[in-house]
Order: sequence, then structure tokens, then C-alpha cells
Amino acid sequence: MDKVNESGRVKMINREDMLELTRRMTPERACFTRLAGAYVTEEGEIEDTFNINFLKLDGSQKAKNIRLAKKVPFSRTNDQLKEYTIPASMKGRDSIFQLLTAMVECRLKNDALLDVFYEQMIDAYPSDSPSAIFVFSGTYDVPLRRADREYFEESEEVYDFIICTIGPLSGEYEPGNPEFGFLYPAFRFRSADADRIDIYHADPGKIQEGLMYKLTGMRL
Repeated sequence: MDKVNESGRVKMINREDMLELTRRMTPERACFTRLAGAYVTEEGEIEDTFNINFLKLDGSQKAKNIRLAKKVPFSRTNDQLKEYTIPASMKGRDSIFQLLTAMVECRLKNDALLDVFYEQMIDAYPSDSPSAIFVFSGTYDVPLRRADREYFEESEEVYDFIICTIGPLSGEYEPGNPEFGFLYPAFRFRSADADRIDIYHADPGKIQEGLMYKLTGMRL
């Protein structure tokens, strides 16, 4: 896709939507159900992968991984975290968004899909140091909300989503702060929006151009 004006594709994120979502990201509430990932060498080769039931982690492991996942939705909205409309040209057969949709639907229980995803991300993320790709599967029963902003217990919708973080390792098999990440589908107006993706850059002035092109088709 040719170079395009970012402003034509970026949509404003409602900070309250992100705060509502992150309030469910605690070890006690545990909206995450599965965690998968790949460790990548400085040469861009997958060294190891894992795929585990998030609920079987002990308390400290849950807390550590939740802190990592929350880096994406709890970041500065419309600065570090921006929402992009996905063009129809990127949602066809064998597209990255067909892959992401399948990962959401299977809740990361298909290792073959994950292997393809890791290769796609590695191809777009040049790094001269060991790195990690972590993917979280989450489910949020969106409660009904009254006009006074109080919540009912009944669920209005089940929001299934994935959060991905990509960044250098801080130690052996220990991910550091992510440089890049995304939330898909976007959580917009308290509902899933499969036509949009929320993309995170730790440093908005240092865009991961390869990953942006892979996920949005935009050359920045």
C-alpha cells in the first residue's frame, strides 16, 4: 500500500473504555484465560515457544504477566495508544486479520496459528538483541450500565480479545518493557469492533514502521 496520511485512518480512543477494561486485569478477576509466546534470538530465529493456561499460574506469575499486558491498554491514549481503521484490502483470505480473528476465536488454543503469527511479527520487527513476543487471550463479560453509570451484574456482551506485546528481553526468558503492542479487536463504545485495532508504541516518536505496515498497510 502506498504512503497515506495517518490522520485519515486514526480514530480517537475513549479513555474510559480502556480504564474499564484494565480494571478487570487483576490477579483476582483474571480476565485472561491463556498466555502464549515466543522467544526470539538476535538473528531473528525462534528459540523457544510456550502456550499455557493463564489461570494455572501462581499469584506472582499472574501479577507479573498482567503488568506486561496492561502496558498496552493502560498507556497514554491517543498518544502511545492509537486506534486504526482496518481497510477491507487487509481482511481477505490469508490476510493478517484473518489470522488474528482466528486467534481470537480459538482463544490461542491452536499452536499452528501462533507459529504463523510469530513468523509474521518477526519478519516485521528488526532487532539486534534477543526479544519476546507475548500474546494474551482475554474475555470480558461487559456488564449493562445504567444512565447514572452504575453497573448491573448481567452481561450485555462477551468481549473476546487478544493483547500482544513485543520487545527486548531484560534477562534470560524475562521480557522487558514492550516497545510495541496491540489490542484486537478494538474495544470501542464498550463493544468489540473488528474493523479497528488499537496499536501501542512505547515511544510515539520512534514508530515500528515494519509492524505498522504489517498491521495497517500504512507506510509512515
